Amino acid sequence: QRTQFGGHKGKLKWPVKGKVLRSFGSQKVQNRVKWNGILISANNNRHVHAAHDGAIIFSEFLRGHGQLAIIDHGEGYMTLYANNQQLLKSVGEIIEAGEPIAVPGVSNGFRDPNLYFELRYKGKPQDPIVWLARR
Repeated sequence: QRTQFGGHKGKLKWPVKGKVLRSFGSQKVQNRVKWNGILISANNNRHVHAAHDGAIIFSEFLRGHGQLAIIDHGEGYMTLYANNQQLLKSVGEIIEAGEPIAVPGVSNGFRDPNLYFELRYKGKPQDPIVWLARR
């Protein structure tokens, strides 16, 4: 039984435990591009976990995102998990909140593993921080 996503604002599971390295809306490239999600350090994380129940709708390499997993949570919500070293789930698989979906990797010019995490509602990027549980 899948739970409704919309009622989970401020309660979603963190995909990795780590420090937020880049915030939603902060400048990315020479003040021309803004971050549509957050970048989280993943130094001591063996896995990236699903923030909420859903279905894998994308699971492969995408230029600029590395190994990318996208979960559709229904109601127009989806989460994107990028910069992975390895993907553990395939398109069509049903995922529960907290389930391992990938192994964090290194990218975005950082030396240590990190995860780029994005949350979208009807295709529009939302600030993931307001959706994630307080730590």
